[in-house]
Amino acid sequence: MVRERRDPEQRPSPEALLEAARREESASGKLKIFVGAAPGVGKTYEMLQSAHAKRKAGIDVVVGFVETHGRAETEALVRGLEMIPRKKLDYRGQIVEELDLDAVIARAIPSAISTSKSCSPTASTSIPPSTSSTSKA
Repeated sequence: MVRERRDPEQRPSPEALLEAARREESASGKLKIFVGAAPGVGKTYEMLQSAHAKRKAGIDVVVGFVETHGRAETEALVRGLEMIPRKKLDYRGQIVEELDLDAVIARAIPSAISTSKSCSPTASTSIPPSTSSTSKA
């Protein structure tokens, strides 16, 4: 296979490529990962505090799935944030709740026709968007 050489006159300048990268970067969201070595160290709490700060700054924030483990302080932080309702499934005779991926996609892209498969009932998202929150920055 013969590779064609590009004409240097037709190549974009480094400055043009850098500007295009900057435009692309500013138009996309950012992922922030909250890491903790053990349960109860404050990953979800910190993520929810960050979500409230972003919301106060005018950034669109929505919680896709959060597990509060019954902690009153964490439950209080969930209040005031938009939440995607959980999907309820019958799994071996028990009702389990999971992230409703179709609802997340529909919210992000209202005109999209979703054909996605949902997560397994045992999937854990302690993410968020910690994946428990989705944030568009």
